[in-house]
Amino acid sequence: MKYLLSFLLVAVTAFSSLAQTDQDEIQIRKIFDEALEKGESYEMLRHLTKNIGGRLSGSPQAAAAVEWSRQQMIAYGFDTVYLQPVMVPHWVRGKKEVGRIVNSKKLGAVNVNVVALGNSVGSGAAGVLGNIIEVQDFQELAKLGKAQIQGKIVFFNRPMDAKLMDTFSAYSGASNQRGAGPSEAAKYGAIGVLVRSLSSFSDDVPHTGGTRYGLNIPKIPAVAISTNDADMLSGLLKDDTDLKFYFETHCEMLPDVLSYNVVGEIRGSEKPEEIIAVGGHLDSWDLAEGAHDDGAGCVQSIEVLRIMKAMNYQPKRTIRAVMFMNEENGLMGGRKYAAIAAEKNEHHIAAMESDRGGFLPIGFGISGTKAQQDKLLSWKPLFEPYNIHQFKRGGGGADISPLRTQDVPTIGYLPDSQRYFKYHHTGIDNFEVVNQRELELGAAAMASIIYLIDQYGL
Repeated sequence: MKYLLSFLLVAVTAFSSLAQTDQDEIQIRKIFDEALEKGESYEMLRHLTKNIGGRLSGSPQAAAAVEWSRQQMIAYGFDTVYLQPVMVPHWVRGKKEVGRIVNSKKLGAVNVNVVALGNSVGSGAAGVLGNIIEVQDFQELAKLGKAQIQGKIVFFNRPMDAKLMDTFSAYSGASNQRGAGPSEAAKYGAIGVLVRSLSSFSDDVPHTGGTRYGLNIPKIPAVAISTNDADMLSGLLKDDTDLKFYFETHCEMLPDVLSYNVVGEIRGSEKPEEIIAVGGHLDSWDLAEGAHDDGAGCVQSIEVLRIMKAMNYQPKRTIRAVMFMNEENGLMGGRKYAAIAAEKNEHHIAAMESDRGGFLPIGFGISGTKAQQDKLLSWKPLFEPYNIHQFKRGGGGADISPLRTQDVPTIGYLPDSQRYFKYHHTGIDNFEVVNQRELELGAAAMASIIYLIDQYGL
């Protein structure tokens, strides 16, 4: 008899599990149907990019984006919408930069495409003129030393590794020359810095991005140069070691200003104290409209909650959309959000970020305990009908990374990354380069993961 009862218990458990899997498949199908037939992420992105434009923290456009996202979430009827005050850096680019090779034996004077690095000091009208020293990394810089660097312009020309399928790994492998290069060069007496644009492509479009000055080190002007012009400059240097370069920038750092994270939520019906956050960063660089970086992530995050409202889905836990401010040149919004969560003793059971563009969804990555990772990876079969197949250990996002000190599992939404570094931090990251269907598929994928976490926790 006990064997029969044991068999029946196993059978009932298996049947229940299959029934729940069927229910999850149906619910996820409904989510995708809503996003693809009635999705509003694309029109939200159109407004954010075309009516507001580039949204560098501290700018009037960033302030307009705060108010737009607040009003948008109120209009969708989210249970609560509020602002989190945060002081942010206020860096301004000033008038257009100038970059020029001035004495090439082969070409004479040649204008090149440059943009100032974010947070860089400006050169002013006098500009920076000097001989060029090309290096690949900080080790080469140190080997040359002050004797060969003093009074010169350092040219960091290490490309992203084209062999890596994960372009974000390639980006990470080259990004320290932009982030720390100016201060490293200044240690040896450099008067300015050129950095090869962090791009997977050969073109004439320069990529900006933040730099960080070290303490007690002279701040020197720094610009990024397009990949085509970097290759040309490197080729000329091989035959002409006396080559001189001139660049002029008018950027400056102004006093910090007040801005805001924008938060909207649907309150949970059973466990409202358990919070699932999904977000993107509302700020962008000033060269273009910030469509992929990170307008897409913002509108997808709002769309996650809109889909749930449209489907009359009542979550068990509180679902929160967060528009973070100042990811690009300070991360103040992400830090402030985590600090407030700690002060209020909020219990986040998961946080997800979309900050890799509005491209075709391919999966998710999660950082957390092995058990939390195993649970998310176990949901992979539910996404295979949508060609979403890359579920991996390790992931998150810059804005949600401060939550890791509170043991919050962080999830990174993974779209196809092969085209991202064509547009990242450039003057061509505009609305027109975002594909509507890919954006909507991404929002649906994100909403589906949020649904599963709401149902089963992590």
